[in-house]
Amino acid sequence: MSKVLEIAMAIPERIKGFRETRLSTLRPLGEFFDHQRISRPQDTNEAFQRITYNTRHFSGNYAAVVACLGVYGLITSPILLVAIVFLVGGFILINKFAPEPMQVGEHVVTQKSLYTGLFIIGLPLLWWASPVSLFFWLVGSSSFLVLGHAAFVEPPVSSEYTGVETV
Repeated sequence: MSKVLEIAMAIPERIKGFRETRLSTLRPLGEFFDHQRISRPQDTNEAFQRITYNTRHFSGNYAAVVACLGVYGLITSPILLVAIVFLVGGFILINKFAPEPMQVGEHVVTQKSLYTGLFIIGLPLLWWASPVSLFFWLVGSSSFLVLGHAAFVEPPVSSEYTGVETV
């Protein structure tokens, strides 16, 4: 139980670290949605150069887009949301309220039997909710949006001089 407590106590530090690393790389929305810099690449070489630059430059924004798509996918799949809440809530409740075996009538109910019941109900429910299809939808839609944005947004002129050193 102390391991769970250690993990729970480390969550605020992880959130702070995530905020410092990923959210600090967010670019302003005016720069991310700059319609004046949108143009069709002349060839695939230029498209790959744009994708390479823009995926590094807008990495925080792209992570936010993928997170928003993931939340949208969960919200639009209520069965999957119920299955996840059922399984996670079941684990939490079993750990909190049934750490020791208890007597119910003539039967002894152990933590192992409660986990077995949770899996017998939860795993078919999770299978029926089809998380694999949500995963592939998320991969496809985020790839389409991120690569489409990265390929069609021109890097600024200053990006051409990032590797040049002044003497």
